[in-house]
Amino acid sequence: MGAAMKVSGPIAGVGNWENEPVLSVEHLTMRFGGLVAINDLSFDVGRGDITALIGPNGAGKTTVFNCVTGFYKPTEGRIVMRHGTSRKDDLVEQVTASGDQWRRGGDGAVFLLERMADSDISKSACIARTFQNIRLFGGMTALENLLVAQHNPLMAASSFTVGGIIGLPGYRKAEKAAMETARYWLDRVDLVKRADDPAADLPYGAQRRLEIARAMCTGPHLLCLDEPAAGLNPRESAELNALLQRIRTEEDTSVLLIEHDMGVVMEISDHIVVLDYGEKISDGDADFVRNDPAVIAAYLGVDDEEEVDIPEVRQDVSGIGASPAKKKAGTPAGKRKATSTVKAAPAAKPVTRKAAKKKSDNRPPRIRKPAKPDDLKRISGVGPKLEDVLNGLGIYKFDQVAQWKKAELDWVDDHLKFKGRIERDGWVKQAKALARQAAKTGGKGGKA
Repeated sequence: MGAAMKVSGPIAGVGNWENEPVLSVEHLTMRFGGLVAINDLSFDVGRGDITALIGPNGAGKTTVFNCVTGFYKPTEGRIVMRHGTSRKDDLVEQVTASGDQWRRGGDGAVFLLERMADSDISKSACIARTFQNIRLFGGMTALENLLVAQHNPLMAASSFTVGGIIGLPGYRKAEKAAMETARYWLDRVDLVKRADDPAADLPYGAQRRLEIARAMCTGPHLLCLDEPAAGLNPRESAELNALLQRIRTEEDTSVLLIEHDMGVVMEISDHIVVLDYGEKISDGDADFVRNDPAVIAAYLGVDDEEEVDIPEVRQDVSGIGASPAKKKAGTPAGKRKATSTVKAAPAAKPVTRKAAKKKSDNRPPRIRKPAKPDDLKRISGVGPKLEDVLNGLGIYKFDQVAQWKKAELDWVDDHLKFKGRIERDGWVKQAKALARQAAKTGGKGGKA
């Protein structure tokens, strides 16, 4: 295996996905004709983190994967993959402005995945993935499946000609290295004894592990897993958890996974992003997400006016995180089974989705829509969706944002569910500059 990349420790109190992201999805939108599958989605995957992308069926999770891995070209947005340490913000902007697909700089490189072919994303950006449905080569042995995954270095060693047939020294060396890598991963997924068996003859759980091993044979910096625990029994799910933890810690590979098994998600994830109807509704660690009323409502199908803390819902979510014995003992006969594994937040009063958006005294001052509203999208971090939300709050002018103090910032942070985003993007500072420019140019504005 290649030399391991050391992961620097995160800043205290800040998630690694904010401190040192390996992948950044920025304002991603994917439309299929009139259908908007993903709408202005932004999130980061931390270097060395296990990040889970969760949400109800049809939320758009696999569409995000297909955009990241090049199967789809997004309608709008930027997808940044970073090799090496640090955010490399300057290099990202240089590559964006240049029109290039990627560029090296410092101790690594930056790749703009929306500009790259799927084969280049795998080969150069070093992103590997698995699929919801197992896609092994069933007629090949388990060993051969892992050798096929190393096609790129083997072809290069053969000089893309007959070097492999005549046995050039460089090819023999590469072939030996590929065999050692395959054996290594067969051992890691406990399939050494089945190395010569056709992949199609392996049990379902073993096929899942083999597919992950095949992806790891490509030497990825980011491993994308689409529902790896689907169809696994509890013992196999526990083994999968242990495997993913080893991949993260021992192979220094970041993991992005889609999963419906909340036992897997909550146990191993450092960071969880929740989608609903193609939009992000929550983003944080496991404790934050499992207590978010918006997440509870999305998973349980609660209407805007419907209380989340009704007796049936409380019964459904009360046992999440408890041992199987406690769950069995705490579920009275006749109660319906849990439809979600998101734990409800303890509250003195019932929580509703509308209550989560309740107005407070710190709401920024609003005005009626002026004849010529400012283009708030000139503020970095404000896309069309956020501009519509701000307009809905009665915020149309740069000078309104320029007057925000900490109380207004906190209120908008909570209302938009973009915790920390406003401070990072410096909306107030930019708005002041844009307001001054607009005053000079008669309202046309300019760049901050």
